[in-house]
Amino acid sequence: MTAALSRMLKVAFTLTVVVLAAAVGWNFWAAYMDTPWTRDGHVRADVVEIAPDVSGPVAKVMVSDNQTVKQGDVLLQLDPQRFQLALDLAKASVADKAAALKQAQRDAARYDRLRGSSAVSEQTIEQAGLTATQAAAAYQEALSNQDVAALNLKRATVRAPANGVISNLSLNPGDYVAAGKGVMALVDTDTLRVEGYFEENQLPHIAVGDPAEIRLMGHEQPLKGHVQSIAAGIEDRERADGSNLLANVTPTFSWVRLAQRVPVRIALDHVPGGTKLVAGLTATVTVHPGVRDADGEAQAATRE
Repeated sequence: MTAALSRMLKVAFTLTVVVLAAAVGWNFWAAYMDTPWTRDGHVRADVVEIAPDVSGPVAKVMVSDNQTVKQGDVLLQLDPQRFQLALDLAKASVADKAAALKQAQRDAARYDRLRGSSAVSEQTIEQAGLTATQAAAAYQEALSNQDVAALNLKRATVRAPANGVISNLSLNPGDYVAAGKGVMALVDTDTLRVEGYFEENQLPHIAVGDPAEIRLMGHEQPLKGHVQSIAAGIEDRERADGSNLLANVTPTFSWVRLAQRVPVRIALDHVPGGTKLVAGLTATVTVHPGVRDADGEAQAATRE
């Protein structure tokens, strides 16, 4: 083999390797752009802060930490004695105001029949009518107070507002709780979903309805879902409002621009049996663009 032939073979081999590497790289890039994916995904769910509507000492705690509950299940019971006494007082006030109203109405009717005679003045008749009106208002106020007392007694029993799992429970009988202050968290399992944070240059290839594949860290079987929505906006770190409400734009500009990540919500269509979905788990999300119409909207795909 001559030296010239040897050099030609080396050049040909090098060119072949370069072409193959370029082809493989192009295929990877095309797959990356045409099939958007991200390892920056997480399982998420709405968290309901359980806070009593009234204040009082805890009589019973009906659930334990990490317990699964259904909507309407009793979570805790506040001491109802004070609320029952308040309701009894409200009922007594209603009875008193009802009797006063009846008497005022009888007096007003009696004086009204004497209208036009010299036995009673017009001012007395008007005063009797005013007294009856005030008695009617007082009766309605007593009824409202009774309804509030009954509602407070009902709200002394705290129930689950949604299906889910109790989390971060550290409540014991005898603890005093204040109205509006959270005492436990409820992870709403009906809102479990996956949110993937995709780079902005991948968004043109993602549309609502596109099928998606989710792989949770540590789980072998993938989850199936579809794109439910795409976030309408993200935080602009280069701009803030100044003290005079004018735009405060950062004067420096980085020439190396990193692609922003936009949240994409993935609704779950199929979860393999035995998969334990926990809010916060890490997920890899791959979106498979579906067939689009002339406007670029994803067509309905067959889902499991």
